[in-house]
Amino acid sequence: MRREPLDIRDRRPEEMEAYLSHFGWHFNKKMCEFAVSLMKKMNPSTGKKERIEPISKEKVDELLTRYGIKLENNVLYDYVYWANQCKADLFKSSVSDEAHMALYIKDMVDDPDAPDGMAMCMWYAKMNRAGEPVEWDEML
Repeated sequence: MRREPLDIRDRRPEEMEAYLSHFGWHFNKKMCEFAVSLMKKMNPSTGKKERIEPISKEKVDELLTRYGIKLENNVLYDYVYWANQCKADLFKSSVSDEAHMALYIKDMVDDPDAPDGMAMCMWYAKMNRAGEPVEWDEML
């Protein structure tokens, strides 16, 4: 049985509804770039958070091809988001190298029990909790 999301009846801003009507709970290029622009990684030599150098869609495509990874359930730029999220939070820690990064991207995109749009839902929950506004009309 498929359940409705608990927030399905929440009132959303008109601009958010417009975005969702075009892309659903998935990252288009602009939304992905915005999300990635907020990502930071701890620099162990300074002990300070620093913005990551984003991984482009083309570089993620090259990475997946290099390791023979084929995504079955990707929508739009969700996989690019996962690659950058991995770089910011896990790379050179629990994800030791690029081969494992490619596997991580596949695991996240093709997770069999993840509901549709999980990447963006998780990101949006973080934004809400952090009090970070999203200018939805600028993402169309």
